[in-house]
Amino acid sequence: MIYAGVAITVNTLEDGIVEFKFDLEGESVNKFNRLTLTEFRAAVDAVRADTNIKAVVVTSGKDTFIVGADITEFVENFQLPEDELIAANLEINQIFNDFEDLAVPTVVAINGIALGGGFELCMAADYRVMSEKAKVGLPEVKLGIYPGFGGTVRLPRLIGADNAIEWIAAGKEARPDEALKVGAVDVVVPADKLLDAALDLAKRAISGELDYEAKRQPKLEKLKLNPIEQMMCFESAKGYVAGKAGPHYPAPVDAIKTMQKAANHGRDKALAIEAAGFVKLAKTTVASSLIGLFLNDQALKRKAKGYEKAAKPVNMAAVLGAGIMGGGIAYQSALKGTPILMKDIREEGIQLGLDEAAKLLVKRLERKRIEPLEMAKVLNAIRPTTSYGDFGTVDIVVEAVVENPKVKQAVLAEVEEQVGESTILASNTSTISINHLAKALKRPQNFVGMHFFNPVHMMPLVEVIRGEHSSDEAVATTVAYAQKMGKNPIVVNDCPGFLVNRVLFPYFGGFAKLISAGVDFTRIDKIMERFGWPMGPAYLMDVVGIDTAHHARDVMAEGFPDRMKEDAQTAVDALYKAERLGQKNGKGFYAYETDKRGKPKKVVDESIASVLAPIVREQRELTDEDIINWMMIPLCLETVRCLEDGIVETAAEADMGLIYGIGFPPFRGGALRYIDTMGVAEFVALADSYAELGALYQPTDKLREMAKIGQSFFG
Repeated sequence: MIYAGVAITVNTLEDGIVEFKFDLEGESVNKFNRLTLTEFRAAVDAVRADTNIKAVVVTSGKDTFIVGADITEFVENFQLPEDELIAANLEINQIFNDFEDLAVPTVVAINGIALGGGFELCMAADYRVMSEKAKVGLPEVKLGIYPGFGGTVRLPRLIGADNAIEWIAAGKEARPDEALKVGAVDVVVPADKLLDAALDLAKRAISGELDYEAKRQPKLEKLKLNPIEQMMCFESAKGYVAGKAGPHYPAPVDAIKTMQKAANHGRDKALAIEAAGFVKLAKTTVASSLIGLFLNDQALKRKAKGYEKAAKPVNMAAVLGAGIMGGGIAYQSALKGTPILMKDIREEGIQLGLDEAAKLLVKRLERKRIEPLEMAKVLNAIRPTTSYGDFGTVDIVVEAVVENPKVKQAVLAEVEEQVGESTILASNTSTISINHLAKALKRPQNFVGMHFFNPVHMMPLVEVIRGEHSSDEAVATTVAYAQKMGKNPIVVNDCPGFLVNRVLFPYFGGFAKLISAGVDFTRIDKIMERFGWPMGPAYLMDVVGIDTAHHARDVMAEGFPDRMKEDAQTAVDALYKAERLGQKNGKGFYAYETDKRGKPKKVVDESIASVLAPIVREQRELTDEDIINWMMIPLCLETVRCLEDGIVETAAEADMGLIYGIGFPPFRGGALRYIDTMGVAEFVALADSYAELGALYQPTDKLREMAKIGQSFFG
């Protein structure tokens, strides 16, 4: 044994070839945490000191190779002063350099996922052998940073600047065929041949058949591009990537700038350039928000996994109500492996649902994301019916009929008579109280809400709503089914609008006030889109449907009259009365035309002015910042109330619900992190400065107390 640690061991394999194995005890994956990095330093030193070693083969004792740096530890380091953080980063890089500079050939056997720091280690080796089941990449830009263990230096010198820009700026994860094609790895073999192939390369390098020093040398030198080639490569890439990434995500463009600055320098100077840029990004609020989002997502997945023990298997599902929504639910269930009955009282509804599923499958086929045989299997897993004949065999029924409490209660009571005593009933309602709907049922313990977002196949969130009688098994089974469908479930307690719509409608309330104050809705849309929303509030209402928004607004007003009941007619009332229902009938705030791809395209419709004129009660001069605050303060405060009221259990779940459910700007991290970034005390003061606008702008007593004692939602 040359070195024995908790995360790394170094043993002799044969004839001077040693195995440098990563196998972090007590963890399911390998990662670069403080312990692993400390042992990496010691293990490299042990190899350097042993003159009997002729070659090093790096392996993993896990199913993955190394998933990257332990972000939970590194985010703490990001609080250090810049000079200390740069020094700490360069100290880590020196370990990678010393590994790269070993006086013997090094081969990495990539058996599984090698991302971030894991792939940066692979690049520090002389040769890379990759399993057909593995995946490599540098996804750091998704966290608002870029590679910090030499990725921006080594990758351009391995696969060329243009390929490296594509991989790093997009946070790309590459399969074996692509990695081999561009030269990121040297050999791809079946999983069971991986170690043999790595040993073969090591022996050939020892014998001199392969010149490992020549293979290593380009990584130590400046990039082989002349000034004109550099300018053409980097400048054109910066413009293209900036257009794709947008103004709120600086990491992709900064990564290109770093590669460009380092192009004329050898490894050590290039790494210093990388470290300086890395630290600059690590200190941004964007990085803080995106890393927080990643950690929240991990917490969400762990929490959902915790329901598994109480869940019962779902081998057969059913959806009541076909059409677009029912067809989307059926498609998603069947695609992910759960057969489903799709029932409707009308043949036309069933046909609409089947058409929706078929359309989505054809798109997957065209994009080569599904094989024809698999597509046929998915379609066959959706069984249309107009009767309850086979409902006795289903484990869960998702009710997706019209958003009307009387209709839903009647349908739920009817289906309850047709299913087994342990079958779970779930209502896909967006606003109606689960406790109210449960009054029609004999077994309310088997009933929950299961709120999908439209379009079902694209939107990642499912709200699982626990009613006062919902059993733990019913909730757990629904969570497990949502996960099996590829969704991110969040369990919330019952109230009007649950989490997402309860928070969304105060945002719309701020929008209504702006329209009444004479602010042009197209200006509001542009400002909120620049703020980071995927679409402005007027456009969003058109997409949702003015009739749907009108109905949901009334439900919310009845549930929270103190702050959500309007004193006078609003823009939504005016459009609803004028039968301008949005995209669904071609006119809402905007008019809609069909583009070349057959999709609705919004255009300004001058006739909207006369529709809105009666509800404009004043003409106020407001700044762009005012417009943002009129809309964001109510949304943030209602999120705070949801957390305080126990509708959602944690700040992480609240923020992720908004990001997954309504497209809250990810780089801002969610409503509660948005407050934290501003500072709770500063946010309370901001809200108070708009107190004249009413109860939607009134901070809670608990939030004021948090401001007073310097508390935040995320430590």
